[in-house]
Amino acid sequence: MPNYVVGHKIPDSDSICSAIALSYLKTTLGEDTVPARLGQLTPETLFILDKFGFEQPMLKTSYAGEGVYIVDHSDIELAPDDINDATILGIIDHHKLGDLTTTTPLEIWVRPVGCTNTIIKMMYDFYNVEIPKNIAGAMMCAILSDTVIFKSPTCTTADIKCVEALAEIAGIEDFKDLGMDMFKVKSAVEGTPIRELVKRDFKDFNMNGNKIGIGQLEVIDLSVFDDIKAELAADIAALKAEGGRHSVLLLLTDIMKEGSELLVVSDNENLTEQAFGQATTDGKVWLEGVLSRKKQIVPPLQKVFA
Repeated sequence: MPNYVVGHKIPDSDSICSAIALSYLKTTLGEDTVPARLGQLTPETLFILDKFGFEQPMLKTSYAGEGVYIVDHSDIELAPDDINDATILGIIDHHKLGDLTTTTPLEIWVRPVGCTNTIIKMMYDFYNVEIPKNIAGAMMCAILSDTVIFKSPTCTTADIKCVEALAEIAGIEDFKDLGMDMFKVKSAVEGTPIRELVKRDFKDFNMNGNKIGIGQLEVIDLSVFDDIKAELAADIAALKAEGGRHSVLLLLTDIMKEGSELLVVSDNENLTEQAFGQATTDGKVWLEGVLSRKKQIVPPLQKVFA
């Protein structure tokens, strides 16, 4: 029976490419391992898989009684619903250490870098395993996505060096140009159902017993939201009511202007003022220089709920 590698619910490119890359590494090292996913893929991720010739990892939501490697998260809220009935063999992640626990020892690679695939590149180097050309390309794209082509404050020199090395393996001459192609795919929102947009890159966080939902849409021009912003605001209000959430926030991130407009619906009308020092006007506020949910949104919010 194989073991599985899976990222978080509502998977992004890092979760999917991490599952593929780690599965290949583990299988090469003699451990039968299969990449999996917990949900539907984003247009950006589909673009990456198509670019490098990958099938979608299998959709698998239940892991009871099975061995699993967790990538790109360590929060139980983001993990498979029955993760407590599985054997967690390892956690590879670049976020804060979450609340997953185990009954047996496990392999842990957690580093303060911009992307899980950067850590997996370190693992390939550690085990002296050659990275196939197509896997290198997918890993490179995931790092470019998570670091917003090196613009995110989460980006480190390790991320940049890994992208350069992976681009050489993959035979990609202009990786920044490819990164912009990815973000153009992300920016194509016309005709997409509003709920699908809101949930495209959405995570729930447990902040001292309060359920906080935070979504993010990264585009190259915020004007793509002009005609649908009211619908997005209405839908996050509906999402808050449906899920018993204290707050729902949606980051509309302009990677060219390097900032985000934050749409907010919350039980605390002063939430953004307490967390970011800026009050909302009509349920929204512009946050200059804010590109990262992980580093610039979640930590200030956690302090409010501490």
